[in-house]
Amino acid sequence: MLRITLYQLERDDIRVDIQAYFSGEDLIVEGYDIGKTVEKYWGDSDYEYSTTIGKEEVEKIFPLLDIAGGDREGLLKAIAGRFNTNSCYSEFRDFLEKNGVHCESFSWV
Repeated sequence: MLRITLYQLERDDIRVDIQAYFSGEDLIVEGYDIGKTVEKYWGDSDYEYSTTIGKEEVEKIFPLLDIAGGDREGLLKAIAGRFNTNSCYSEFRDFLEKNGVHCESFSWV
């Protein structure tokens, strides 16, 4: 399974890892933050978050990013090229909402 890292940070006080990949037909964008900074902000040392986009909704994303339909690797690379900062997870969610792409999300502290 191809996974693409959108953003990664490692410091003494925090580690952040945000990735995009396909699980079956679903596109998953998920992140994991851990460390003292996370504990200070959330009251727990780790924070997990994930967005799942189903097959029919994924089809809407290909033309939005100018990628040929069905080119999963191309789509992942396009997502990584556009959403690759510390706020990439939120920016990607905003992009989906703005373009009417339905997704399911959860977070866990």
